[in-house]
Amino acid sequence: MDEEKLDYAGFRHEYIGEGLRRSDLDPDPINLFHQWFAAAIQSGIHDANAMTLATCIGDKPFGRIVLLKHFDERGFVFFTNYASDKGRQLEKNPNAALVLYWMEVERQIRIEGTVEKTSRQDSEEYFRSRPMGAQLGAWASQQSTVIDGRRILDARLEEMKQRFAHGPVPLPPHWGGFRLKPERIEFWQGRIDRLHDRFRYSRQRDGAWSIDRLAP
Repeated sequence: MDEEKLDYAGFRHEYIGEGLRRSDLDPDPINLFHQWFAAAIQSGIHDANAMTLATCIGDKPFGRIVLLKHFDERGFVFFTNYASDKGRQLEKNPNAALVLYWMEVERQIRIEGTVEKTSRQDSEEYFRSRPMGAQLGAWASQQSTVIDGRRILDARLEEMKQRFAHGPVPLPPHWGGFRLKPERIEFWQGRIDRLHDRFRYSRQRDGAWSIDRLAP
């Protein structure tokens, strides 16, 4: 395709959703998140748990996709190599944001708050549920470091296969979960003419949630 003929400004999707009303909301945003997440899964969305994780060090923002693995009233959990770029960034600045976008149902959820590491027990429980290949990969990859080529990863993987050939693969000391404790959660529903519905939950000092409608 000739790149010069692409009309980037013309890429447009018209939203046709019925909208989101205050009467549709739950007083607790975690309950509403559960409803929306279940609806996304029922809609057959591939990787409905994929979300953008945004971090910031000084004036430099960073973003990448991670997978949501658990959520409850305590927060939203994902797992990673603690020595990776995002792991080191979160150690320096625990303020972070998550965004889930489901185009198929014309919905978006933004979550802002601070992160903390999950307990070693929680990390071990999840790690044991992973396929063995993923467990070995967590040992083989020194995430975010510069490598000469794929052969480095392949060699490390073979080394780990030999190392753990006769027993269960243990949780690496550098690997585990982060839990983002939400302070603000916004639910976004696409509407016609770009006049989308947006409701933001903000946690108050007493732990209760206030709800505001935002202009699109």
